[in-house]
Amino acid sequence: QLQLVESGGGLVQPGGSLRLSCGASGSTLDYYAMGWFRQAPGKEREGVSCISESGGATHYADSVKGRFTVSRDNAKNTVYLQMNSLKPEDTAIYYCAAGRWYCSPAGRYETWGQGTQVTVSS
Repeated sequence: QLQLVESGGGLVQPGGSLRLSCGASGSTLDYYAMGWFRQAPGKEREGVSCISESGGATHYADSVKGRFTVSRDNAKNTVYLQMNSLKPEDTAIYYCAAGRWYCSPAGRYETWGQGTQVTVSS
């Protein structure tokens, strides 16, 4: 059974960078489309980015476009989210999720990680 674990979160100053990783175990990620989501306190969960099974297609929320980059290394069974030019409003718990359809709504993703906290503050 597929399990996902996020890592790489932490405290960073505005303008800084972080790279989140989403490692998989129990199954290969080759056949899964992947998504990154985030949820800030008191706010609804927000889709951040998604990537197709091969990595050939990606999509970003307008709020992160040009600053975040999603990628995957299927040989390492890992998906990444490179976050640059971070802003205080990027502060949230970030989750990765695996599903069968590219960029599907959150409810259609089958497996979720436990999340990793990202805090952007001076």
